[in-house]
Amino acid sequence: MAKSKTSKKWMDEHVNDIYVKKAQVDGYRSRASYKLIEINEKDNLFRAGSVVMDLGSAPGGWSQIVAPIVGDSGRVIASDILPMSGIVGVDFIQGDFTDEAVYDQILQMLGDDQVDTVVSDMAPNMSGVNTTDQYASMYLVELALDMARNVLKPGGSFCAKVFQGVGYDEYVKDVRSSFNKVIVRKPAASRPRSREVYLVAKGFKG
Repeated sequence: MAKSKTSKKWMDEHVNDIYVKKAQVDGYRSRASYKLIEINEKDNLFRAGSVVMDLGSAPGGWSQIVAPIVGDSGRVIASDILPMSGIVGVDFIQGDFTDEAVYDQILQMLGDDQVDTVVSDMAPNMSGVNTTDQYASMYLVELALDMARNVLKPGGSFCAKVFQGVGYDEYVKDVRSSFNKVIVRKPAASRPRSREVYLVAKGFKG
């Protein structure tokens, strides 16, 4: 089957992407690693000893950044529908966290620990139909926010990828209702033409 012009363009762009090349050299699983590195440098979301939950973690580009920083005194609990090969210092649960059994498993693994930071780089499988994709992506970030509200300790932080479009403004407003400070970030590694931005929320009101 012949590749569409769009998929060929994406593949050419991907292969020639400086962050894709850099990730291969630096040994990162994903170009997305650089997005979190930049965000954490600016916003100090996690440090040694932090308990971090990584939603939509596969292939592990974000967990790979978090684990060495939080170190042995911290914890990383990661979850994704897709499989993810092991990372030292990361407890991974495969499954859909909207499924009650998987959700319970995550909480069981967390135990009595309260979470300092919830991060989410989740995105739906894109259909190419903008409206459908936007609704699907907003649904995922709403679920990530629900999880954050359930597990974060007071003063905790939340960082999620959000696509600008229908529902975006309402979502930002919703996040502001639970956090003292909300910043919108567009990391250098985020493709300029992409509608994705990262909401960084600090000071969870509990």
